[in-house]
Amino acid sequence: MARETESMIADKLVAYPVWDRTTRWFHWINLLCVLCLTVLGLAILNAKSLGVSADGKILLKTLHSYAGYAFAVNLFWRVVWSFLGNKYARWSAILPLGAGYTGELRQYIRGIIGGNTPKYRGHNPLGRLMVSLLFVVLLTQAATGLVLAGTDLYQPPFGGAIADWVTKGDPDKLANLKPGSKDYVDAAAYDEMRSFRKPIISTHLYAFYLLMVAVLLHITGVVVTEVREKNALISAMFSGEKVFTDTSENDTTT
Repeated sequence: MARETESMIADKLVAYPVWDRTTRWFHWINLLCVLCLTVLGLAILNAKSLGVSADGKILLKTLHSYAGYAFAVNLFWRVVWSFLGNKYARWSAILPLGAGYTGELRQYIRGIIGGNTPKYRGHNPLGRLMVSLLFVVLLTQAATGLVLAGTDLYQPPFGGAIADWVTKGDPDKLANLKPGSKDYVDAAAYDEMRSFRKPIISTHLYAFYLLMVAVLLHITGVVVTEVREKNALISAMFSGEKVFTDTSENDTTT
């Protein structure tokens, strides 16, 4: 009898294309970049206790910046794709905005409490809050990281301006300027730059901690939703398709 019931349910399952290829590529590239940046960032933060030399720390920061460039480019493309992609990839399906959003959120929470959770092909209302938080934190990390690449390593896009600042445009000092060295800087200008850098590095650091919390919440939410709704949420990030019964009345994102 159980096998017959499972067969009947399987016959009613319908796969709907949701996440397009670009969205899926962004997701996995972003995951790899965040993992790489996290490992390198923690090594930089704990360089002294790990016995890393000054040159070794510069190397870690350089590798961190290269991974950061890949992260920033990938994130920038996802922002652009939010205007060009399919309806599930666009801002209207991501941001917790719109006249009906608050009502959808209340209905979704009531459904969770009552055991009859509404199903969404795209992000559900709670998922939209989570994804919006992730976007804010990721964009903060990208913006502050690009500035820090300039202040710490004199790398693009702001490194040229920072180098001019700390050397006061002296061509001889510019030619010999090296990351991590104060040999060819104007002391007063360098101190000014470090004061400018201080709130940016603090923002970068605390946004990282917030990102780690957000990632844990995101993973927990995905697993719980997968278990409760059984709609192939996890595999959809590989296949692009979520699975529902063809009689689902609550699939409000069609």
